[in-house]
Amino acid sequence: MQSKSRTIGRDGPSFIEVARRAQIVECAIETIAAIGYAQASLNQIAERAGISKSVISYHFAGKDELIQQVLTDVSQAGAALIWPRVQAETTSAGMLRAYIQSHLDFMRDHPKQVAAVSEILLYHRAQTTAEHDTTPLEERLRQGQRDGEFRTFSPRLMAWTIRAALDEVARQYVADPSLDLDEAARELARNFALATTAHTPGLTHPDSGCQVSRGG
Repeated sequence: MQSKSRTIGRDGPSFIEVARRAQIVECAIETIAAIGYAQASLNQIAERAGISKSVISYHFAGKDELIQQVLTDVSQAGAALIWPRVQAETTSAGMLRAYIQSHLDFMRDHPKQVAAVSEILLYHRAQTTAEHDTTPLEERLRQGQRDGEFRTFSPRLMAWTIRAALDEVARQYVADPSLDLDEAARELARNFALATTAHTPGLTHPDSGCQVSRGG
């Protein structure tokens, strides 16, 4: 039994190591959210965690690797909230509303994570590719076009535009936590419904209550 335990330890990080890495990442998020990315040195993060800088260096090769882990963890936490809601929708229009609403719900429930990522976006854009992978959204937009729910447009450009709008709301929310996220969600959902929906003469446009015609 003892030999088996040592073998498991060599195969991957121990529970204690995993917990320590998670603690360091959480303290990095708190530090960046509190004092900004530029001021969040490894010394500052270690002080907040109540450990020495050498402990961070044992688990992470440097600040860049730690920041990448922050982005990965926040991205995974967001995906765990967002994509089940998106996939539960049976229409592409419902998917788009759920995508927008769940992003803003994540902002409300995880303000420190949003603040930290916003700071990283300003100072470390080179490492944000995974955080801003719009491919899944592009695919859902294309499906909406194939189903006839969405008009013809560039799914990639529309996905970029949606992400840019959500990023701007996040920045504004970090600057002003009193921002009404419910109102922001309604407005974004309405605006992107207008931007994507295939207009058919005589049909009522989603969320508008008004009939849509091809004429001005």
